[in-house]
Amino acid sequence: MQKVRDIQSYIQEGTVPEILFWVGCAGSFDERAQRVSKAFANILHKANVHFAILGAEEGCTGDPAKRAGNEFLFQMQALQNIATLNGYNIKRIVTACPHCFNTLKNEYPNLGGNYEVVHHTQFINELLDSGRLAIEGGAFKGKKITYHDSCYLGRANGIYEAPRMIIERLDADLQEMKRCKTNGFCCGAGGAQMFKEAENGTKEVNVERTEEALATSPDIIAVNCPFCMTMIKDGTKHFEKDHLVQVMDIAELVNEQLK
Repeated sequence: MQKVRDIQSYIQEGTVPEILFWVGCAGSFDERAQRVSKAFANILHKANVHFAILGAEEGCTGDPAKRAGNEFLFQMQALQNIATLNGYNIKRIVTACPHCFNTLKNEYPNLGGNYEVVHHTQFINELLDSGRLAIEGGAFKGKKITYHDSCYLGRANGIYEAPRMIIERLDADLQEMKRCKTNGFCCGAGGAQMFKEAENGTKEVNVERTEEALATSPDIIAVNCPFCMTMIKDGTKHFEKDHLVQVMDIAELVNEQLK
């Protein structure tokens, strides 16, 4: 894969990248999510998209702190990121994390951070529609894929069709879960729940959601979020189905089918 350029290299050239790829904490440090970051970066290279990352200058958006109730810490993290982004005159941001997407898009403007923020499934669909990117069904033709709507992309921001349009382009057999789209069900990691122990109950949220996914008899459970990836993958392990059912990000599905 080609080397990913950080924003400084563009500044030194006196040029401006087409987009800033906001990698996010999971995409940077979580081993499984790193594979999604690499897949998306390869897609961008294939489509000849001039993009940059902030590298070490990218900090946490503050989403976990805000959801956990620490508004002061959130604003500290957000203001630091906004100062960095505004300093580079960033206008368009693409991220593979719905949590980052929601925070950057809907909460940063109140603190002076006004950007066009796009989720990676939207951007991939945009590249496909414009002809800058081409894929073929290949290995996924006839495969049963069920798609999990993440809360922050779906119900929080109303983005349901872009990921499904991509799956349809793969010639896959899309099997919808009983609860999907506006009636979708959380993976169990939202609202900072990813970072705390589960509360008392009869069933883990991720187990219930994975149970719904497995009821469609899928070959692949497609996700669009690193948190969902972790929770659903843990769910397939709970049911001892992880060797039979793959959990893959939309970007990974597309990356495998690039022409």
